[in-house]
Amino acid sequence: MIDMEQWMTNYVTAMKGAFGDRIRFIGLQGSRGRGEARADSDIDVVFILDSVDIDDLRRYRDLTDAMKHSELLCGFVSGVDELKAWDRGDLFQFYFDTKSIVGVIDDLIERPAADDARAAIRMGAGNIYHACSHNFLHGRDFGAVAAHVKTARFVMQARVWLDTGNYYARTSELVERINDEERQILALATKELDDQSFEDATALLLRWASRMLRIAE
Repeated sequence: MIDMEQWMTNYVTAMKGAFGDRIRFIGLQGSRGRGEARADSDIDVVFILDSVDIDDLRRYRDLTDAMKHSELLCGFVSGVDELKAWDRGDLFQFYFDTKSIVGVIDDLIERPAADDARAAIRMGAGNIYHACSHNFLHGRDFGAVAAHVKTARFVMQARVWLDTGNYYARTSELVERINDEERQILALATKELDDQSFEDATALLLRWASRMLRIAE
């Protein structure tokens, strides 16, 4: 297992050496930020500069390519103005799921409000609804269901926050606040599917996504 504290220390040192005081924020998202990572989980880093051009991206790529476990690195690289102009529905999960390493996220974007949570629900549920329908009709990719479930978890987090005012980042905390149908959806992430279970999973996700779209109106 990767020592994430040491990995992030090395990452921050490399970025500060290359970009100096242009850095506005560094954070960690996803399963590694939540402490739920597997050995092969992505390293979802957030890296925000004063501004970003193609030369910055080249420098960033060269630096990270030289780091250990660079094959796992993904995440979000942006300038400040672009981040502030991002869709507020997208920024709901971004705000709550980002663990600050350098800087303070509230200096970059405003704390989400109820309208932002509803936008996040509509966006996520709409994407699930369309993707499930398209995959059922044209793709029949059983593996795509796991991606739909990941999006569904974000929608559930936004819905629970809207209901309670609390954001539950860890799956173990979230499952205690959702209903049985939603627990069934989360369980699909690790389920081996055949033709029938694929159809059942699609039907479950479609019904749930349709309902989420309506409650977020």
